[in-house]
Amino acid sequence: MHALASALLQAQAPTGGSGTGGGISMFGFLFQMIAIFGIIYFLLIRPQQKTRKQHDVRLRELKRGDTVVTTGGIVAEVMHIKESLKDGQPVKSMEDLVTIKSGESRLIVERGRIAKVTTPAAQSES
Repeated sequence: MHALASALLQAQAPTGGSGTGGGISMFGFLFQMIAIFGIIYFLLIRPQQKTRKQHDVRLRELKRGDTVVTTGGIVAEVMHIKESLKDGQPVKSMEDLVTIKSGESRLIVERGRIAKVTTPAAQSES
């Protein structure tokens, strides 16, 4: 029994030398890490960036009459947008003040705090 265990240990022991087998496994490990990062990028990061860009475009195209949902969950209609000025010209930024009407209340929120923009019912029917 002792001879069998000794033979198994010798068979599993690494041999001396340059260790070319270690280089192949290191390349395989590196390839796996790159593949995992690529999968994560194309399944998680890229779609999230695309969705964020589309949301920013919708916020910059915000106009009076649009129905919005704020990050606090308030559903309202846009009444007025006060754009900030830079060099005397209006500039659309995420800090612009947007006056919204929800029920009988009027609120002022920053453009960047709007979570969702929907078109009014009259425009979607036509």
